[in-house]
Amino acid sequence: MNESGAAIEAHGLTRRFGAVVAVDHAELSIPRGRIYGFLGPNGSGKSTTLRMLCGLITPTSGTIRVLGLDIPRQAEALRTLMGYMTQRFSLWEDLSARENLEFMASVYTLEPGHAAQRIGAAVEEYHLAEFFERPAGTLSGGQKQRLALAAATLHQPSLLLLDEPTSAVDPQSRRDFWESLFALTARGTTILVSTHYMDEAERCHALAILDRGRIVANGAPKQLMADLPLQVIEIETEDTVGARAALHGLDSLRSLAQLGLRLHALLAQDVADPVACIESLLAGRGVKARVRRAEASLEDVFVGATLPRAGQEH
Repeated sequence: MNESGAAIEAHGLTRRFGAVVAVDHAELSIPRGRIYGFLGPNGSGKSTTLRMLCGLITPTSGTIRVLGLDIPRQAEALRTLMGYMTQRFSLWEDLSARENLEFMASVYTLEPGHAAQRIGAAVEEYHLAEFFERPAGTLSGGQKQRLALAAATLHQPSLLLLDEPTSAVDPQSRRDFWESLFALTARGTTILVSTHYMDEAERCHALAILDRGRIVANGAPKQLMADLPLQVIEIETEDTVGARAALHGLDSLRSLAQLGLRLHALLAQDVADPVACIESLLAGRGVKARVRRAEASLEDVFVGATLPRAGQEH
């Protein structure tokens, strides 16, 4: 198998469920040894895209090539080269952590000596010793997550697919989990992860933002923020109600969100001096405020890509 080039190439990738278009002509080119994210709300097509890429769902149309294999035609060969971790804990809760890993080693047809070596390495890397003999059903969310990641990578896959893997764990466990992912990419593993957390999406080397089945933005997080075709303005005021009422009169307003005593506004690019414009507007309404430009966040990119209608609040 050719190890050069992209890990994943998809062109015109489409999946319909009756009249519903779950994924609409997606284009993807994902390099090896990187973390690539799918960011979007529930129903945006993240999980369907992942499942098509690994051959679990057949596309309605389009082409997929993963690790040099044509999918879904060569999906069976791909299964030996990939790991898959779902949002819901999918190991056996009545088996111990050790028994789960031993069973998965047999599923991956690892030779007994190699299986023992890989399980020992997983215990050390993912800190499983403290609960190794406990039933998986008694573990905390973070412990289940570590066990699931150990099981998904036991056979050292070249590709790891993670479908919203951190939705049920605490912030520290999420942070530790991402450190483990970067350790895997340092060893050459390509990782695809779907998420609806902005902080996780920002950790990816690159990502696609999906909205109603379409990829509406695609690239490195910093580049997406730098290229946002909107102006980001922050307004600090005690009179947030008056400020919001005034701002909704702006035709150039694309989004408005409140953060405590701050309002975060996205304005169209063609406003020549948005700070002076808002200052004048608020002063005319008797609203005292401090107005300044702000750096774009990934949330701004998401809002700009998915809520393009003028004056829509998010």
